[in-house]
Formats: sequence, structure tokens, C-alpha cells
Amino acid sequence: MKKLKFERKLLSRATQKALSVPIKTLSAVLVTGMLMSTPASAAQTGAIKGKVSAEASAMTGMTVTATSNIMPRPRTAVVKADGSYNLPLLLPGDYELTFKSASGAVKTFSVQVLLDQTANVSFVLGSDSVSDSNLLVITGSAVVREGDSGISTSFGEDVIKAVPIGQNYRDMLKLVPGVAYSELGTLGPNAGGSGRDNKYGFDGVDVSLPMFGNLSAEPSTHDIAQVSIDKGAAKAIGFNRSGGFAINTISKSGTNEFHGNVEYKLQNKNFVADRDNADSTEYTLDKTWLTTSLSGPIIEDKLFFYGSYHRPEVDRVNKETAYGPAKDYESVRNEYFGKLTYAPIDDALLNISYRTSDRTGRGQSVGGLDADSTSVSSDARQDIFTLDGSYIISDYTSVSFQYSQFDYETDSSPDTLLSAVPSVGAALDLGNLDQLGAFNVPSSGNFDPVGAQVLIDQYGYIGDDGLRHGGGQIGAGSTINNQNFYRDGFEMALDHEVDFGESTHRLHFGFSWKEGEEVLSRLSNGWGSISYFGGEELASDGVTPIYYRAITQQMSLQDGSGATVPGITSGTESYNFEINDTIEHGDFIYNVGILVSHDVLYGQGLKENSDNVSGYELAPGNKYKMYSVNWKDMIQPRLGVTWVYDEQDTLFANFASYNPEASSLARAASWARNTRSALNVDFDQNGNYIESEPRDGSSGKFFQEGIKPRRIDELTLGFTKAVTDELYIRTHIRRREGSHFWEDTWNGSRNYGEYGPFGGVPEHLQDAGDYIPELQSYRDEVGGSSYVIAELDDGYTSYNELAIEAEWKGDRTYLNASYTWSHYYGNFDQDNVSGSNDANLFIGSSNLADGRGRQLWDGKEGKLFGDKPHVFKAFGYYTTDWQANVGAYLVYQSGDVWEAWDGSVYGYSSSTIRNAETAGRRRGPSHWQLDLNYTQDFELSEDYTLEFRADLFNIFDNQTGYNLDPYVDNETFGKPRAQYNPRRFQLSVNLVF
Repeated sequence: MKKLKFERKLLSRATQKALSVPIKTLSAVLVTGMLMSTPASAAQTGAIKGKVSAEASAMTGMTVTATSNIMPRPRTAVVKADGSYNLPLLLPGDYELTFKSASGAVKTFSVQVLLDQTANVSFVLGSDSVSDSNLLVITGSAVVREGDSGISTSFGEDVIKAVPIGQNYRDMLKLVPGVAYSELGTLGPNAGGSGRDNKYGFDGVDVSLPMFGNLSAEPSTHDIAQVSIDKGAAKAIGFNRSGGFAINTISKSGTNEFHGNVEYKLQNKNFVADRDNADSTEYTLDKTWLTTSLSGPIIEDKLFFYGSYHRPEVDRVNKETAYGPAKDYESVRNEYFGKLTYAPIDDALLNISYRTSDRTGRGQSVGGLDADSTSVSSDARQDIFTLDGSYIISDYTSVSFQYSQFDYETDSSPDTLLSAVPSVGAALDLGNLDQLGAFNVPSSGNFDPVGAQVLIDQYGYIGDDGLRHGGGQIGAGSTINNQNFYRDGFEMALDHEVDFGESTHRLHFGFSWKEGEEVLSRLSNGWGSISYFGGEELASDGVTPIYYRAITQQMSLQDGSGATVPGITSGTESYNFEINDTIEHGDFIYNVGILVSHDVLYGQGLKENSDNVSGYELAPGNKYKMYSVNWKDMIQPRLGVTWVYDEQDTLFANFASYNPEASSLARAASWARNTRSALNVDFDQNGNYIESEPRDGSSGKFFQEGIKPRRIDELTLGFTKAVTDELYIRTHIRRREGSHFWEDTWNGSRNYGEYGPFGGVPEHLQDAGDYIPELQSYRDEVGGSSYVIAELDDGYTSYNELAIEAEWKGDRTYLNASYTWSHYYGNFDQDNVSGSNDANLFIGSSNLADGRGRQLWDGKEGKLFGDKPHVFKAFGYYTTDWQANVGAYLVYQSGDVWEAWDGSVYGYSSSTIRNAETAGRRRGPSHWQLDLNYTQDFELSEDYTLEFRADLFNIFDNQTGYNLDPYVDNETFGKPRAQYNPRRFQLSVNLVF
């Protein structure tokens, strides 16, 4: 079967080459390209357009029909008098495009439609080409790309399947051209902006976490048919507000034939090279994946179905930590997916799908220096529902819509639950700290080495030298966490094409609405996390030394009646309108568009009261409108021009602005945090209670008046070149500038004066005063924090990029290669705000600007976290003569930037993001790796094929270190805290029918 397909490809390729030679009766020039534009649709589709060049008489009555196995019904359009045609709203896949003249002559082309792309099929007919003697079928065509003002890339199922990628949605990000390869588990890769400002779509559903921006943990790749990536230069189509890149995928669909598969894949712990870091336990894991699918028709030519089941399992047995044996680790996920594709009539299409996933984890969060009793168990449930549809009103007018729901519910709980109940005024039992919470055993380098050593002798682990050591953790997991995320969304679009004189206008009108919500309940297990301070810091009276501090969730503290505080609900709402006009006039394509947005943040704990100075009064549990970003403040122009100077070759320029929507302030600034905050509970040398207070900024906050939302302005210049029918090159230069960054900071931060190694507050800000002059009057009415949400003075980011990308597609070969030089600098680094940045950290309420040493003027100007000057990627595949496929992925990139942190130069014991030198002054080692795979097919019969596959990742075992320790007082200062994954081997067998 596959050999026959291959021979047919060779034949069609030879036919297409022969047609490039002029013939007396017929000459045909075929251009099949991918315009780098998003089809104007709320549905997950692509499109085909083009132009037939011939004598006017040949156009009369000519039609074009697109048919595909994934479309229940064909789509037909009439070729206009000027030879142009348009087939919008097509499901991505392989199509046969048939042109039929009034005389009955037929010409057929094969074309691939990619997600969020428009394929262009144009050709020239000879003078008598409409005669019956010229009936000709062409089944195969070269694929090149035509430039446009967008920096977009799409990959079909052939690339996704053939290249060594991985099993999770996050693994697929390695394909994004010009963006650094990342193995972080939460934070997204940088693409000219914060990794928290990327957008992730699954069948068009936004699967980033509401209020945090990071990709949710659950989606996998087994159902993905195609992927679309937009790095910038956006049109006002698709509601793109990303400050980084936007990625979308479409799932597989059924056809008129029944198909299915059963696949089993494994990665045994013995398939993984030894870790250079002996403390690492990640690769003592056994991993397996079971995947099945079934698809086919319910009603032939009308209703198709697709369904799948996916079960990844991760196990570890007989783990040993510094404290001895630990319980077995297990993580199991069951994921189900179902999809219906329905075409009630030729011009209408509906898709409905539902994905549900349930993951359980046991024996988690036990590090190499942790006691077994600190383990945690977790559960996560994810549901994704989508309904989208489209209707073609006429050849030049269409409407589309999508409704979606995203639910992600998580909970985690310590395996050891403690009986200790925290309460205000209670003392710590210093003889039983391991029964009160998660106790962080001090190291001998504390301020009070004698007191620290007493604790080490009692609670430390026994090292290879037979002595007890600190630095570990005992007791129990610190937190009981229930955190649920929800998002509903609706989009609709109207698209119309109209001719004005010699110009063609493709008009797009779109509206979207999204509502996100987080419901959080967080309790401490016992007192939570307990650390020894040894008198290093003083209490608020400036006299009493603090020896022990517990970080306790206020929801856990009982009042006099024994009652605790309920959970907190936070919400966001976003409205977006977009209008775009793509104008084709001669050799030029102009794009004029605008996206306007309106965001609303909802908190809990207040209600409006116009009689109060603050405008609010206390109302525990009440939902209130916290802050509204007006339409006029989020006007995002999208302007572009493309000159098609030589049929398939272009020059283009684009200007675009983006207002990223991800923000954590709905919770971070909510008044509910006044009674649900994390507390610092301090104790003296004998464990007696001193005081408790919310951690910095951990309570309700007011907003500075007149602040503008953060904004990314972008200018792009580039050109594209079709070198041959098989080789396409695009290069561009791009500049992005970020401004108007919000953060929580002390209201009087500009009054700090001179201090520290960088001089403190700049002279031009010393007389600026408080961000909210009347804040104390507000607090007298409703309480709240002395911290406010402010637009940080002089905050900016700047990103410069020079990139080149080449794509080559032959009959049996595919190659994508890209090189990007970039420079990412500024003074506001959203991705470097913690000692552990690979986490869901607040956007707009982080450690940044919290006190002296953390302000933008404290050495923060320099290279930013995501700065990697050199990124080279190449990936592709080759299909052999013996029914096998070889895939490869190669990456080289610069190392991480970092700088030394030292709180002592600012008078603090905490050094986190307190720079002792300018940002990004140092750089870690560069990294490169090569991944390979080999797939061999065996045809058991005409209907059954057995596939054996081997994937080898990082074959040269380059375990390059990254995430270097910036704390100057640590023994590990300057040493990597993480390494790229070692060489690992995966085997799979797949029965396809």
C-alpha cells in the first residue's frame, strides 16, 4: 500500500516537472504556497485561494471544488471573471482541488491545507486549454511559501509524527523556530517577551492557566493533527494579544473510512544515562504510555467521529534519600477524548469535542535531602469542551463561531497529616519540631552556629562521614492545597470579500469574550513551613530577635470560636473587538487592522460605597469589581504591507501593538487576602510567640490612578524567497519594546532615598512622592496593605532579533532550519522574580519592587532572563525505500544569563533578586543536543500495519547545567541547580488499522 503511494508520488512529480516545459497547446505554471496569514475564522480551519490566468472566455462558468477525506462534504466555488477564487473554512488536511470549465474539461491538483494558513494555488492555461482534448489530471505539487506580514509557521501531521518530539504538548514547543529549547516544567520559553505571556491553544481553546499565563500540565500530543505558531507581526485576526508567541493546535478527525490504532511505548529507568548530579532522582523512573484511537463515519458523507484513550504511567520504587528509604512514587493519568464532525449541508460545518483527564500522584515532592514523611499526594482533573461551526453564506461571505470551556481542578495534600493546630499566641514545642510542620533543618553557616548545631544534632541526616548535617527537611508536607481554574470563552467572526475598482478587500470582523476564575483554598499542615533564623532578624519593635519563623496560611488559624476562614474566589473578564482589511492591489498587499480590548478584574471582600473616600466598604465574601482597563487604553493597531516583487518572492513590513492579558492581580490584590494571606509567625529563642503579620504584599491593595496597561510595540521588516519549488527562505529583523509594567510595591518606595551599591532612588524620582497620596485615608476605612499596584517608573524591555528560516520539502524529505540572533534587555524581568522561577508566580505582584534592593533602580537594568543571543535549530525526516522513516532534531543555543544576589549590601538577610551586580552580567554554558528516531513499518495485510519505533533523545548525553545559583552566601554559588535531561531511549510498537 505505502509502496504504491510512493510510486504514485514519483509519477505525479514527474508529470508536474514535465508541465513546466512549454507545450504548443498548453503551458501550466503551478504555484502552491502558504500565505503567512491567519484565516479570518473563529473555527479551527485553513483556506485555499488563488488565481487562474487564461483568456476571458475560459473563465466563464469555471468552478473549483475542494475534496478531502477529513471533510464530510466537498466545497465548491465559482471562479470570478478575473480568474480569482476563494475556498475558506476548510478543515486542515490534504485536499484534491478540481477545476472544471463550462466545456467539462477538468484539471486537478493536490494541496495541503495547514492550520491557520491559506494555501495559494494559481496557474496559467494555454489559449485552447478549455478544449476536451486538454483534459488532464495532476496529482502532486511542489510546496513553497509566499511571504506576508505575519511571522507564522505551521506543521502538518507528517512533521509532528516523524520528528522526535515527545508525548506532551510542552514537548512540541521545541519546534518553534528561533525560540530557545527549554526543559522547564512550568514557565514557557521566551520569545521577545515574558514566558508567561505566550498563548497556548488546543482546538482553539485557551489552555493557559487563568491569571498565571503558563501552560497547564495535562495536554498531550497523541491527538494533534497540526500545529500553528505565530511569533509576531500579527494582523487583527484571531485576537492575538500575546507578548511572546501564540501556538494553536487542531485535533485529529474522523473520515469516511474506519481507522484505529493501539500503541504501547516505554522508557525503562535502564534506558536512561546516569545523571551527572548524583542527587537527582528524576531518571530513576519507569515510564510507559498506552494510547488507542478509533475513527470513522456515523453517517457517510455527513457525520464523522474520532475517539482516543491515553494512559501515561510513571513509577519509582526503592528510592533512598539522605534520611533513609522513601515510599514508592507513582503518577497515573487517564485521558479520554471524543470528537464529532458534522456537515448537514455543503456550506456548513460543525465540530464538537470533549477531553477529560484525571491524574493521580502518590509519594511526590521528596527531595534527596528530605525525609520520607514530607511526601505529598496530588490529584488533577482537566476537562476541555469546544463547539465550533462555520457557514459559507456565499463565495465571498462567511460566518464562524466557537464556544469553549476549560476546567482544571487540582488538589494536593501531605501524606502525613499532623495533629498540631496553629493559633494566635501559641508557642512552638522545640523538642518536637518534626511534629509541628515541615521543618527546614539549618546549615551550620547561620548567624547562631551554636543554636543551629543543636538543631542539626537533633534533626539532621547522617552523612557519609558519619556526622549529622543540616540543609534537609523533616516533619511533613507543609500545605494542603485546593486550587481550581475555570475559563469560558466565545468567539464569532464575519468575513467578506469585495472588489473596489482594481483592488480586492478581504474584510474581517470579530468579537470574543472570555471569563476566567480561580478558586483557592490553602491550609497549613500544622504550622506550615518552619525555619530557624537564629536571631538574624528583629521583630517589628526593632528590638526582639527572631529565632524561629513559621510561614502559616491564615486560613488555618482558628479564632476564639475555633472557626477558620473560607477559600477565595478571583475572576477576570475580557472583551475584544477586531476589524481587519487585507487589500490586494497589483503587486502589493496592504493590511490595515485594529484590535481593541477591555479587561475587568474581580476580587472578593469589598462592595462599592460612593460615600467613602476609598469608594468601598468591607463586605466579606462579596464579589466586587476591582479594576477595569478601558477600551481606549487598549487600542492595538496592526499595519502591514507586502510587495510581491517576483511572483513568489516578497518584501514585507509590519507594525503591531499587543496588550498581554495575563494578570494575577484579581487574587493578588483582592481584599479577601486580608483574611486569607500567608503569615510570617515569629517566635523567640524558647519558641514563645512574638507576633504574626502578613508576608510582604500579601493582602488587599489599591491601584495607582491613571496607570496604563502593559504594552508591547513591535516593528518587523523581512523578505521571502522561493529558491526552488522545494526550498523556501524567509528572513526578518524585528524590534519589540515593552512598557507600562505593573507591580505591587510599597506606596512610599520613591521615598527610600540613597542606599545600596547602585545609589538608591534616582534623582528625578526623589520628589515624586507616594504612588497613592491618600492611601492612609483609604486604609482607615477598609484596611488593606501599605503596598499598592503601581506602574513602575521607567520600566521597560527591549528585544532585537535577526532571524532566517529555511524550509525544504521533497517527495520523501522534509527539513526546517532556522538561526536567530537576538538581544533581550531592560530593567523589568517578569521571569526572574524568585529563587525558583519555574513555577506559577504572580504576574503583577511578585518579589520585584518589594523593598530596597528589589526596585528597578537596584541594578535591574541589563540582560534579561530569556536573553540567548544565538539559537540554531534544524529538524526533519527522511522516508526510505524500505517503508521506514528517520527523524532528527538538532539545537544549539547560548547559555542562561544570571547575576550575583546579596541581601546584606541592602541590610537584608534575604538575598532573593537583590542584585549585587547589574542584571545578566554573567552567562552559563551553551547547550546543544541531537535527537533521533527510527520507525519501521511492517504490512501485516492490506488493512493492518505494525509500526516499530525507537526514539533517542540527547544522544551525546550533553547534560549542560543551567539555573545557576545566584546566592553569594551559598556554598553552591555559581553552580547549576538543574541540568538538561540525559540521554534517554524510548521504544514503541503501534498496530494501525
